[in-house]
Amino acid sequence: MSRVSLEGQVAVVTGAARGVGELLARKLSARGAKVALVGLEPDELKQVSERLHTESDHWHADVTDHVAMARVAQEVKQRFGKVDIVVANAGVANGGPFLESDPEAWRRVIEVNLIGSAVTGRAFLPVLMESRGYLLQIASLAAITPAPMMTAYCASKSGVEAYAHALRAEVGYKGVKVGVGYLSWTDTDMVRGADQDDVMRELRQRLPWPSNKTYPLGPAVDRIVAGIERRSSHVYAQWWLRGMQGIRGYLPGVIGAVGQREMRRFEPRLGTISTGLVGAGGSADERVRTGS
Repeated sequence: MSRVSLEGQVAVVTGAARGVGELLARKLSARGAKVALVGLEPDELKQVSERLHTESDHWHADVTDHVAMARVAQEVKQRFGKVDIVVANAGVANGGPFLESDPEAWRRVIEVNLIGSAVTGRAFLPVLMESRGYLLQIASLAAITPAPMMTAYCASKSGVEAYAHALRAEVGYKGVKVGVGYLSWTDTDMVRGADQDDVMRELRQRLPWPSNKTYPLGPAVDRIVAGIERRSSHVYAQWWLRGMQGIRGYLPGVIGAVGQREMRRFEPRLGTISTGLVGAGGSADERVRTGS
C-alpha cells in the first residue's frame, strides 16, 4: 500500500505522557505532523510537547470523560484547524487471579481501555469525517489470545478490537479509515511494572516463543508509524503477530490446557500478586481518581 505523507497533518495521541504514546508523538512529529497530546499528566505532557520538532500542544483529560473529550476535540480543531489522525492509545493494566483482583482496578481497566477508546472515537469522529482521516485503535496480543491472570486486560483489548472492526464499516463510506494496532510485550512502564511481580514475570517467561519476550519500543513504534502512513486496517508492532491471526481460533483451547497446568504450579504463590494497576501510568491514573 502507498504511504501518505505526514507533513502538515494533525495527529492526536491519547496516553501520550509516556511509553508508546510518547515515542509515537515524537516520531510523528519528526515526520512533519503537528501533534496534540492528551493524557492525565500535564507536566509530563508539557515536557513531551516541548521536545517535539513541530507545532504541538497538550490537553489534560481523562479519556473516559465524555464532556472533557468533546471539549478537547473542539479545542484541538480550533488550535490546529483540523484533525487528520487520532490514535486511541491510552491504557492501563492489572494482573492476578480474577477472584482475588481488586474490583475497582478491574473495572478501571475496562473503563480506560474500552470505554475510553469509544469516548475518544465519539469525540473525534466528526472532525475526522471532515478531513477524511484515520482512527487507529491500539489493541494487543491480548485481543488475539486469552491469558490467565489478565482477565480485565484481555477483555478490554478484545473489546476494542471488535469495536474498531465494527466501526470501520460504519464510517468507511464517509471517508474515515479505521485501523487496529497489535503489540506484544513491549518495553514500556506498563510491562516493566507488571514484571516487578515475580509470579507474573515468571508466568510470562513460560509462554511459548516468541510471545515470552519483551520487545524494544523503538522498532514497534516505527511499525505503528508505517501503518499510520498507509492508513492500514491492521498494524502489527512485531512481525510475528500477523501470523497469529491465522491460528487464533485454536489458541483458547491451547491456553486453557497449558494455563491450567501453570496455574496449578503457581497456586501456592498467587496470594503474593499485587491487585492494583501496574506501572507509572497506572499510578498516575490512581492519583487522578483518588485526588492523592
